[in-house]
Amino acid sequence: MRMSDLTYLSAMQMAAMVRSKQVSPVELVQAHLERAADLQPRLNAFATLLAEGALAAAREAEAAVTGGRDPGPLHGVPVTIKSSLDVANVPCACGSALRLTYIPSEDAPLVTRLRAAGAIVLGNTNVPEFLMAYETDNSVHGRTSNPWNLACTPGGSSGGEAAAIAAGCSAGGVGSDGGGSIRVPAHFSGICGLKPTPGRIPLTGHFPSPGGAFAWLGVVGPMARTVGDVRVLFEEITGPDPGDPCTAPVPLRLSGPTEIRALPVGILESDALGKPSHETNGAVQQAARALEQQGFPVEPVRLQGLDRALALWWDFFGRAVGHLLGSMVAGQESLVSPLIREYLAVVREEPALTLDQLLQACMERDQCRAEILRQMERVSVLLSPVTTGPAFPHGRGNWRLAGGAGAYRENMRYAQWLNLAGLPGVVVPMRESAEGLPIGIQVIGRPYEEEQILAIAERIEEGRGAWRQPPI
Repeated sequence: MRMSDLTYLSAMQMAAMVRSKQVSPVELVQAHLERAADLQPRLNAFATLLAEGALAAAREAEAAVTGGRDPGPLHGVPVTIKSSLDVANVPCACGSALRLTYIPSEDAPLVTRLRAAGAIVLGNTNVPEFLMAYETDNSVHGRTSNPWNLACTPGGSSGGEAAAIAAGCSAGGVGSDGGGSIRVPAHFSGICGLKPTPGRIPLTGHFPSPGGAFAWLGVVGPMARTVGDVRVLFEEITGPDPGDPCTAPVPLRLSGPTEIRALPVGILESDALGKPSHETNGAVQQAARALEQQGFPVEPVRLQGLDRALALWWDFFGRAVGHLLGSMVAGQESLVSPLIREYLAVVREEPALTLDQLLQACMERDQCRAEILRQMERVSVLLSPVTTGPAFPHGRGNWRLAGGAGAYRENMRYAQWLNLAGLPGVVVPMRESAEGLPIGIQVIGRPYEEEQILAIAERIEEGRGAWRQPPI
């Protein structure tokens, strides 16, 4: 089997072939390392590639299979980790010169869980500095490109992760999401990604660390080329951990096909979320038709209050986080990337949040979330775009309003409000634009109903047909 044939198998196919001894973990890892090394000069998806350590782990995995030991569900499968998550003895700069000396001594809990399931970590992947952009570029590791079009961004902040998976350098991995940072790169790069409910997967070992008024805003979640692979990764890394203040001991729930098909599904409508392109709306309608053909009742659903949800999201992600970040880099501005300087300049144009305003925002957030959940009582699953359009060219992203195709606060609203409300969402690639760029759709559910939206996403995937690999 050719290298490219191996690297574009699904993670579950790889694991099955390892168990049946059709392919060895060493062959799998070697094929991925070769592809990663070949594409790194063009894609720049990796911050650190752990060739020696990955091959050593692959030899151990091969000995386990040869010795008849019971392999885990991801035995021998090569994975990657976003470089905002701790991997023992691997630099975790989070794209910043201010963190170059940080090398964690132990794995984040979810990395430990992946290794226990048999996965082999190939390395960590590139991010925008401090994760504060929807494109992946920084002054330490440089710019990551989209495998569908090298002139475009793969998204951010999990852009290196999305590019590596889409290009066959990794079977799957883990990103993080505070305003769409798993879902936007998945959409831009033509793969799948899950933003879970806060606390469903522990954020322990992530930078920024969980805590305080922002504990529920950011999450970590799996990314892969198929929904089935995302589901298996989710099943292996979910579960409570005391390091995450939102931790929730929610057991895995498996829904039967009859129960899933009985669910009504809504097509999200809201004047607050911007105007998607014709092709983007077409992708949502394509997903809706795929469900209707399988017996799902589908109807338009208009949610009220999303304008307030987006304003509150910016109060936290913009005005509050910007204050903390500005204090962190004070006196060291020359060391941070232009993307960070531009973000801080935009934040400083607005009045700082007072303590009273921050406390009021926390209370309003809970009220806003409650109102959204009340509106989702009858139709608990929604379809929507991820952003208003496909990936934009390098350097076009900005935090200003009315900033064109790369204006984060205009064009990413479909992703951002879920973080304010704490809802899970999974992205499924559906089609390509006229320019040949991927367009994904988002399946949104209520808190702790990840299994439900993953099952529906798999039905959409079945209706769509086979996944298409990028032309790189």
